[in-house]
Amino acid sequence: MDVVRVIPCLDVKDSRVVKGVGFLDLKDAGDPVELASYYEKEGADELIFLDIGASVEGRSTMVDLLRDTASAVFIPLTVGGGVTSLDQAAVILHSGADKVSFNSAAVRNPKLIGEVAKTFGSQSVVVAIDVKRVGNRFEVFTHGGTQPTGVDALSWAQEVEERGAGELLVTSMDRDGTKEGFDIELVKAMTETTSIPVIASGGVGSIEDFVEGALEGSAQGLLAASVFHYGEIRIKQVKDALFSKGLNVRPVELCS
Repeated sequence: MDVVRVIPCLDVKDSRVVKGVGFLDLKDAGDPVELASYYEKEGADELIFLDIGASVEGRSTMVDLLRDTASAVFIPLTVGGGVTSLDQAAVILHSGADKVSFNSAAVRNPKLIGEVAKTFGSQSVVVAIDVKRVGNRFEVFTHGGTQPTGVDALSWAQEVEERGAGELLVTSMDRDGTKEGFDIELVKAMTETTSIPVIASGGVGSIEDFVEGALEGSAQGLLAASVFHYGEIRIKQVKDALFSKGLNVRPVELCS
């Protein structure tokens, strides 16, 4: 049985972790280096560091901040935001990241997925898919959720797997920050469409939402931000709940 991973997300803008609703109304949530270190001690399986302003502002990820964050933790770190080339991906991976995440750049230049996978291995490539319901379909949005693409999210997921992506980070823009739970229909559709691991993102508000994402959505990764950042839920509580349902999780040795 695959291990279900619990993954805090550090959405970073102007060198601070932020969180909003539907990618809007961003509020400060803390220092990324301090939060990364805290989450490692809390028992996080991985961290995802997303420079959410990079694509919109037309710049690359903040490498100095990445290096500081990577030096503070030993758990796997996925980094994304504004990475548009193989060279930039190499800088990210050589600066302490274990995986690099692509969203806007992959839609614009799908060949980039294969280039990075061929050079560094598929296990290093995560394709982030920001999804909004448009009519009766799931549509891909880019540039921090600001630009519709007209691309069907499920078809895109199949394509990126074929091109060499090792993992998908699927965020429901409709649920992001709402605390209404994962969009299970979206998560399940993604896990049934592809054979690579899917990280579910967007909407967690309770411990039960994590369990639902794993059991009903079949997600191998469960991502959350605000419920962790503001101390509403602790990682050990999530893992205890997952374990109680027969799911395989990495144990947490947690100090009170």
